[in-house]
Amino acid sequence: MFKIGDKIVYPLHGAGVVEDIEEKEVLGEVRKYYILRMPIHSMKISVPVDMIGEMGVREIFNMDKYPLIIEILEGKSSSMPDNWTQRYKENLDKIKTGDIEEIAIVVRNLSIREDNKGLSTGEKKMLNSAKKVLVSEIVMATGKDIDEVYEIIDNAIYNFKDS
Repeated sequence: MFKIGDKIVYPLHGAGVVEDIEEKEVLGEVRKYYILRMPIHSMKISVPVDMIGEMGVREIFNMDKYPLIIEILEGKSSSMPDNWTQRYKENLDKIKTGDIEEIAIVVRNLSIREDNKGLSTGEKKMLNSAKKVLVSEIVMATGKDIDEVYEIIDNAIYNFKDS
């Protein structure tokens, strides 16, 4: 169980800080919820305490992993299906794992593909969402500014493209 002040990741939404733990009645059932404050868009999210395992909620990554994330972003694009619906499904499955490395791979691959061949509207939305999740976790882990983290990510991907 997490406590107030813990930095955690909620897959598909990103990293946040446990601001409170509240009991709420929803549909006649009283449950405990983590109230998360998210750094991007100053959003608040309620997450049922008893569902965190099924939802993939986890602690933010350890700083030892930060260089690996940058290395992934600087790497070559891995192969993806040509069919956009298959590609979308594979990338969505990676994002749903909540694994920061998988999310970094999705951001890198879709960013490179966007520059080389373009993306469907759905894939553009996916790229933006995955990037927000990645940025939020890096912000929480490193204490860096949101704009600085966006720049770090873009530079890591851009530097690969130029080499």
